[in-house]
Amino acid sequence: MLRSLSDVQAEFAAALRDPAAAVPPEVVGPDGGPAPKRFEVYRNNVLSALGNAIAGAFPAVEKLVGETFFRAMARLYVVDNPPTSAVMLDYGNSFPEFIARFESAASLPYLPDVARLEVAWRESYHAAEAVPLPADALSAVPQIDLPDLIFGLHPSLRLIASRYPIVTIWRMNVSDEPIRPVDFSVGEDALIVRPDAEVEVRVVPPGGVAFVTALMAGETLAVAAAAGQAADAAFDLAGNIAGVVGSGALVELRCSATEA
Repeated sequence: MLRSLSDVQAEFAAALRDPAAAVPPEVVGPDGGPAPKRFEVYRNNVLSALGNAIAGAFPAVEKLVGETFFRAMARLYVVDNPPTSAVMLDYGNSFPEFIARFESAASLPYLPDVARLEVAWRESYHAAEAVPLPADALSAVPQIDLPDLIFGLHPSLRLIASRYPIVTIWRMNVSDEPIRPVDFSVGEDALIVRPDAEVEVRVVPPGGVAFVTALMAGETLAVAAAAGQAADAAFDLAGNIAGVVGSGALVELRCSATEA
């Protein structure tokens, strides 16, 4: 019986991801006969290419676990998670969740968050352009208007909260920064942004994730400050504002009272 094209394609795709799967009957060689060796070469090339894509997106994770372990883990991931788009920029975005469920990586509990940071770094790198406001932009705002300010933030801005020192771990594994002892009991929340050509990764001060998240949602400075204070008693409004402005994440200021 003649099979539908969609059935043939589905079986072909499934066989590509499963090394134990039989060669689909529609795959034939130049002589019209079965071509298991040709298909095996193609299957290995596909899995290798997808593994290379994951390795390129997660250099810190690979360095932390070693190439052999990483390649084995990545191969298991690509078998169960084929690309859903011809555009490969987003491929691997679910890899951090895969790592969190991967029992062999359980001895490195910070690994999923390092992977999330790398996903955020890639998203930031490919995000839309925007021109940051100058560092003194807030100085022109009348004091009475400050609570009602709404911050327009850079489209490349990303936040990753973690109970582990992921920024320190990440930096030591993607740069020439010397390896040094790390206090794994101290968490680091990350702010990732690309104000110019380079992506910047900074540690967010206490309460900063709640504060910046509120700003990203369009809340006023007063509401965002309350969110930061509620999240952490050590929240420092001036320090957090300075961090947002200094990172180049601020691209617009407007007053909600004026809009009303």
